[in-house]
Amino acid sequence: MARLGMNPARKKQSLYKPHEVTVAMLVYIPSLEGYFQQRLEILKVSIQSLLANTKTPFDFLVLDNGSTENVKTYLEELNDQGRIDYLVLSSRNLGVEGGLRVLANTALGKYIAYTNDDVFYYPGWLQAQLKIMNAFPDVGMVSGTPVGIQSTLADRSLMNLMDQNLPELTVSRTARNPQWEEDWAKSTGRNLDEHQVFIKENPHTLLDYKGVMAVGSANHFQFVGPVSVIKKALPDKWIGKLMGGVAELDRAVDGMGYLRLSTKERYTRHIGNTLDEDFKKAAKELIGMADISWKEAERKPWFIKVPGVRFMLSRIYHWLFRVLFNLE
Repeated sequence: MARLGMNPARKKQSLYKPHEVTVAMLVYIPSLEGYFQQRLEILKVSIQSLLANTKTPFDFLVLDNGSTENVKTYLEELNDQGRIDYLVLSSRNLGVEGGLRVLANTALGKYIAYTNDDVFYYPGWLQAQLKIMNAFPDVGMVSGTPVGIQSTLADRSLMNLMDQNLPELTVSRTARNPQWEEDWAKSTGRNLDEHQVFIKENPHTLLDYKGVMAVGSANHFQFVGPVSVIKKALPDKWIGKLMGGVAELDRAVDGMGYLRLSTKERYTRHIGNTLDEDFKKAAKELIGMADISWKEAERKPWFIKVPGVRFMLSRIYHWLFRVLFNLE
């Protein structure tokens, strides 16, 4: 069959130029029941806060990691509206490390601002992280809130920096913010009492380099890093774990000699799988979401109080979850 005409795009050049930063979000909401019953609303709050409170130019890349149809429809609507620049739909769950691998290899910017799909963004979050990224030497990751246990995972590069005795660098120890730590512990399902003991025993290392302040640790639910560094830090072989792999990323970045830092103030906040009243209020005030509504958790039935019932139902729930989502 003869060719009909010439492709009109031939010899033409795209006027599009990627921004320096690609915000890359990994989304995984396989259902809207049980553990995931509020997750679509949380995703909406996360994206709305990101779009409302990000003034630094960026491209928005989203990878949907095998979510339910309602979630994919919502993301496709945002993509059609131009609020998401690049939308990648996976028919299967690639896991966190696998999803990050796809995002890092798809991002067109110099920096990737990776994020989970349950993070709240405060005004100026990206600008604050880029300021640290550009001020300190050899930075691999900058997070938007100084919370969690990651400060104990990988700090060789931090020790090397302090050993250099740079005249422009001032190092001190400072207590953690107990409210931020409590919020993080609750959102990640950790034992609050145990975490309070941890934060008392592990104060932050506060760095002042040429007038720019940073905390000497990072977390992996949200961070900004050079695309080149993150790609090199990811494992060569496919791991296949649905969860995990990000702690290994922390260690790899540190092992390559790159700093892992956080902003001194809280610019991003992990939400988890429930939104409390404070978050609803913050969302309405900061991002103008007039209608944040979903089914509240119902009062627990009487039989939950019977000894052993909660454990039995929990085992059944986890088994059904693995069967329903092909994890067996």
